[in-house]
Amino acid sequence: MDRPPQSTEFDAIVIGSGATGGWAAKELCENGLKTLMLDRGGSVEHRQDYPTEGRGAHELPFRNRWPPGKQADYSLSPTARPENYPFYASDDEQPYVYDESKPFTWIRPGVVGGKSLVWGRQCYRWSRQDFESNRADGHGVDWPIRYDDIEPWYRHVEGIVGISGEALGLEELPDSDFQPPMPLNIVEQRFREVLARDFDDRVLTIGRVANLTLDMPEQGRVRCQFRNQCHRGCSYGAYFSTQAVTLPMARATGNLTLKGDSVVESLEYDAAQQRVTGVQVIDAHTGVRSVYRARVVFLCASCIASNQILLNSRSEAMPNGLGNTHDVLGRYIVDHVYGVRAFGTFRGQFEQFVEYGRRPNGFYIPRFRNLSERESMQDFVRGYGYQGAARRLAPESGAGFGAELKQRLRVPGPWQIYMLGFGEVLPDPGNRVLLSETAVDRFGIPQVRFDVQWGQNEARMGADIARQSVAMLRGAGATEIVSEDVLGAPGRAIHEMGGACMGDDPAQSVVNRWNQLHVAPNVFVTDGAAMSSGSCVNPTLTLMAMTARAANHAVDLVSNDAV
Repeated sequence: MDRPPQSTEFDAIVIGSGATGGWAAKELCENGLKTLMLDRGGSVEHRQDYPTEGRGAHELPFRNRWPPGKQADYSLSPTARPENYPFYASDDEQPYVYDESKPFTWIRPGVVGGKSLVWGRQCYRWSRQDFESNRADGHGVDWPIRYDDIEPWYRHVEGIVGISGEALGLEELPDSDFQPPMPLNIVEQRFREVLARDFDDRVLTIGRVANLTLDMPEQGRVRCQFRNQCHRGCSYGAYFSTQAVTLPMARATGNLTLKGDSVVESLEYDAAQQRVTGVQVIDAHTGVRSVYRARVVFLCASCIASNQILLNSRSEAMPNGLGNTHDVLGRYIVDHVYGVRAFGTFRGQFEQFVEYGRRPNGFYIPRFRNLSERESMQDFVRGYGYQGAARRLAPESGAGFGAELKQRLRVPGPWQIYMLGFGEVLPDPGNRVLLSETAVDRFGIPQVRFDVQWGQNEARMGADIARQSVAMLRGAGATEIVSEDVLGAPGRAIHEMGGACMGDDPAQSVVNRWNQLHVAPNVFVTDGAAMSSGSCVNPTLTLMAMTARAANHAVDLVSNDAV
């Protein structure tokens, strides 16, 4: 962790250190702004603080099983595991509130670097249709920007992140600037051929993932080693994280001050100046409160946490939260339709093939629903895609002992394809986050209260995800097909977006086309909170591009004394 700041005055303050916070700090620092980065989590230094990296289960505490009493705090997270749970915030330490009839799963890291340390790394550009759907079908706030506004910033970010993938030339899934793709295995290749032959509206490709397939020596990063332990941290820097990429770049300028264990409570607002004048911070260890000041503030705490900070930033001029003059703040929360999956087994097929290495990636089937008038007869709007993989199962050992058992254990089980749908959720003003009127956390900050549930459109979409996955697996010759069509609770996809939506009209939105608060233009919200819809692809690449765009706009404003 960097030394505590000797000054409380900076050119810029960045709240949060995940994918967007890291990019904000990098861009601001490289443009000469003295920048303070605040994060409520403890320090994790690249290469030094990855204690389980590369270690086998027999080398880990409890043989990589949950320590007594720990699993209950992380049981709802699909990504927290015995080997990485110290990277996460537990619900016991950071509680939240929801009605039991409408559960929400809020999964949060608890360290500097945030979700960039443990994310799935899937990186997809949004399409033109993604930015136009709100206007086209009347759900949500119309985006004030379009694909062409963000496209140069996609290229800017991709050149630093390093994304491996395959160019397809699809309008619904624009290509990125790619490193060479990871290979599909034999079963995935055969599945791809079947879809091309029998499902002419569908394409299977390798996932577009922020794992290097070529070295990037200028960043001190080495190509992926195919260990599939990205969630533990990677000393090679083979996948993008704040620790491996943007934090070293920001530090190299000499303009960055990083202060962890700093819980941002609220933002001070001056109504006369129409600007935020200070960031109120609580020391996570001592409880001491401080105020830091800067010309511009970037709110990158993650979607829900940023909403919480804005809602808690109450003043005489803004009694319901900063930017909540029209009761829009906290509304239009979306995640992705998640949890609908299918498995198909290929018993007696491809048994001569074994996959070597542990590829940290799978295949992707892009959206094929509601892309044209021909597809407009679906009983739901928007669309979905699939992430999945083919793999050989564990040996089917059965009973036995001695040499015979040992020999059987050397033979892998049958091949299986796994498919998981990710669908777009309609923006709905009734899906919102608020602050609890009674419950506070250990710092005295009101807890987040969720009021989010999926509607009939999501249910109908989930049913189609299940039907089509079974049809594709059956067409590929799979047997023993099992499908699960129950939607996971909101939050399970860990792709929360909305609450401080972007728009041109201050009566319907919270931030403008440059991610600035309408009521305080020196505050930029560039994490998921600013998203006006959710697409069906993973959002992080778009969030990083938007952050870089907003940060460079902020630099221009500071340079011209316009903020």
